[in-house]
Amino acid sequence: MRFDVLSLFPEVIENGCNFSIIKRAVSQGAVNINTVNPREYTLDKHRKTDDTPYGGGAGMLLNCQPYIDAYKSIEKTEKTKTIIMSPKGKIYDQKKASELSELNQLIIICGHYEGFDERIIELTGGEEISLGDFVMTGGEYPALCIIDSITRLIKGVLGDEESAEYDSHSDGLLEYPQYTKPREYQGLKVPEILLSGNHEKINEWRRLQQFIITKEKRPDLFQKFLKSDINDYDKKILKNNNLI
Repeated sequence: MRFDVLSLFPEVIENGCNFSIIKRAVSQGAVNINTVNPREYTLDKHRKTDDTPYGGGAGMLLNCQPYIDAYKSIEKTEKTKTIIMSPKGKIYDQKKASELSELNQLIIICGHYEGFDERIIELTGGEEISLGDFVMTGGEYPALCIIDSITRLIKGVLGDEESAEYDSHSDGLLEYPQYTKPREYQGLKVPEILLSGNHEKINEWRRLQQFIITKEKRPDLFQKFLKSDINDYDKKILKNNNLI
């Protein structure tokens, strides 16, 4: 999969993609990271990419010309989509990550300062996406979060394909607790069920823990799950433990 990121600070993207899973995905050829700096396309002799907003107001807005020209310079593939990092956008979630991981190319436009001239959004047709109800200085770090969450879903990137399947939010629930050696640490013991070797019981315990933890920590997600099409296996666990 190819990621093309429009950013005034491409070093943030390039450096952030040079570690861990993303770096491995790049070295495997599963992912290609390309950055485009709109400043390289500005026609302003001072290389400006922003200006004051019409109608007045605080801050500076990003100009159409350098961003649109930079966007046009990117060669598009058949299965491509453009997203714009924006606090006005729809909140990003695991479902969206899964959807975007099916693409061949994702173009991410990062804002800065007080935001974009609205025509940048209109001319690129980009979908505005937000990481949450908070404001950041620029879109580079949110873009890195998007790249990371998608990369781990690309087949062959993770060593264990089940790792992504059981991550928190993969099915709308939080992940179950996990333990490693030693069996006891500072008086805290590994649950006996995990030492039993009975994988059927272990899986059932883990599923139950997902329900309990999600209900406690994210009741909104738990209620959403209860309204979904629950399979018989999950219904049995929920009923036997008085969770529905």
